[in-house]
Amino acid sequence: MLGYIRNPDLYHGENKKSNFFEGWYFKLVHPKKELIYAFIPGIFLSDKREYSHSFIQVIKAKESSFEYIKFEKDDFRARKSEFHIDIGENSFSLNKMKLNIKCKEDSFFGTLYFKDIVKWPDSFINPGSMGFYNYLNFMQCYSQVCALHGNIVGSIRINHKIVDFTGGKLYVEKNWGKNFPYSYIWIQGNCFENGEVSLSCSIGHVPFLFTSFTGFLIGIYVNGEFYKFTTINRSTISINFEEKKLFVEASNKDYFLKVEVLNKEGTFMNLYAPRDNSMVPIARESLQGSLIVNLYDKKKDCMIFKGKCSYAGIEFSGDYKNLV
Repeated sequence: MLGYIRNPDLYHGENKKSNFFEGWYFKLVHPKKELIYAFIPGIFLSDKREYSHSFIQVIKAKESSFEYIKFEKDDFRARKSEFHIDIGENSFSLNKMKLNIKCKEDSFFGTLYFKDIVKWPDSFINPGSMGFYNYLNFMQCYSQVCALHGNIVGSIRINHKIVDFTGGKLYVEKNWGKNFPYSYIWIQGNCFENGEVSLSCSIGHVPFLFTSFTGFLIGIYVNGEFYKFTTINRSTISINFEEKKLFVEASNKDYFLKVEVLNKEGTFMNLYAPRDNSMVPIARESLQGSLIVNLYDKKKDCMIFKGKCSYAGIEFSGDYKNLV
C-alpha cells in the first residue's frame, strides 16, 4: 500500500472489485503544433459487473472530436513496481507509448519515446502533486500530475501517413477513485510561444468527512524552475468570469500567478467520466483554449514570466462558477 502512496503514478486498483476508476491523460503536441492529440487509457469497475470495462479515449484537438473505445476489463494489465499499463495491444508509461488503435475514422500505430520528464517535486510527507491527501483512503477522487513537461522522440503512423513527433511536447496526469468531482475547473497548457513552459491547474469541490471544501493544485514549470500554488501550501486563489473568459489568480508568500483563459465556442466535447456507477459524458473539455500567463516574484518585485499559450486544455463540470 505504501508503495503506490509514495508513487501515485502507479495503478491503485489491484485489490478493487467495484466502484472504482483510474485513468491517465497523455497530451501530445507536435513540434510544429500541426497536430495535438490526447490519449486517455483507463479502467472502470462497476458494482454491476457487465458495466466494468477498460477503455482508451482518443481526442483530436484541432477537430474538437473524440472517440471512446471500449475494451474488456481483462484487457487491462498493470505492473506493480512501476507505472506501465497495457490495454489490448497498446501500452503506456512515462518512458514510451505504444499504439495500435483503430477508431471509426482514424488509426494509430507505432511507438513514441519520452525523455527529459519533469516531475512534480514531492517528499515523503507530501507525495506527488496531491501531497498528504494521498495517505487518506476515503477521498472521492485523487489526482496526480505524472509529467508536467517532457519531450517526445519518434514517429507513428496516423492512417496512412508517418508523422514524426520528435521535438514535440508531452504532458501526463491521472485521476482515480470513486467518482469525478461534482464541480471542477481544469486548465492545462504546454504550447507557449516563448520558453519551455507548462501549466497545470485543477480546482474542485472536495467532500471531506462531514463537510467539504474547494481544493486546488496549480503548478507551473518555467525554463527549469517549478512554482506551485496549492491548498496544502496555504496559497490563496480567486476566480472571476466574464463572457468567454475566466480569470484565475493564485498567490503565496513568494509568488503571484495570474491566468487569463479564453474559451472558443463550439470547441467543447463531452468526454466520458465516472459518475454514480457508470461512465457518462459529463467532462466538458476543449483543447482549443488560449491562455495569457503572468508569474510574478513578490520578494524581488519583478516579473518571472509573461507569455501566451495556444491549444490549452479547458474543462468544466457541474456548478463550477461557485467553486470559490
